[in-house]
Amino acid sequence: MIAIRKAQDRGHFDHGWLNTYHTFSFADYRDPQHMGFRGLRVINEDRVQAGEGFGTHPHRDMEIVTYVLEGGLQHRDSMGNGSVIRPGEVQRMSAGTGVTHSEFNASKEELVHFLQIWLLPGKRGIEPSYEQTTFSPHDLAGRLRLIASKDGREGSVTIHADASLYAGVFDKGAIGELALGKDRHSWVHVARGKARVNGHDLSAGDGAALSGEPQVRIEGIDVGEVLVFDLA
Repeated sequence: MIAIRKAQDRGHFDHGWLNTYHTFSFADYRDPQHMGFRGLRVINEDRVQAGEGFGTHPHRDMEIVTYVLEGGLQHRDSMGNGSVIRPGEVQRMSAGTGVTHSEFNASKEELVHFLQIWLLPGKRGIEPSYEQTTFSPHDLAGRLRLIASKDGREGSVTIHADASLYAGVFDKGAIGELALGKDRHSWVHVARGKARVNGHDLSAGDGAALSGEPQVRIEGIDVGEVLVFDLA
């Protein structure tokens, strides 16, 4: 079974400094039909204007993954971490017992466009931690590359959740496939361009929930950048 979530049906707020879309209920956007999917709780697509950002704020008991599409995102947190996340880099922050952080556009001239993803942890109350790694364009070209997993295999960042996250960039006609185990589910998010997901044509911002499917099949239509979640 495949259920499509179109980009225009997401929650949307334009605050001037922040233009944000919420795939699932978040902050002032509430939709009982879209509270998350399995252990995936949040996919926010944010565009933050130059020099603007989110001031210091708290999180706890959540696995937070940041995936930058354009520009640079300045991160600082109460664990002492400070970095700029750029396209090709993936950041994971485990909030655990509690952490505060801020996120600002690292540029004074250009916007930053990124996805922030929240996954429910397998265990509450763990020690907060942080990780960031880089994947080259070659890593993502024409295939689904593992970028986050519960065991950190294949150079992925480690998330404390029963989930795996893959990313890929598919030119027209390029195909990537991911087998799904028994009783596993998948969420697919098209970050940019267009892609065909198990026979359904999706555009940037669209998502698809897959249950009872043996695999996820991605076919590039127009340079599609795609995230694929393998979920319990």
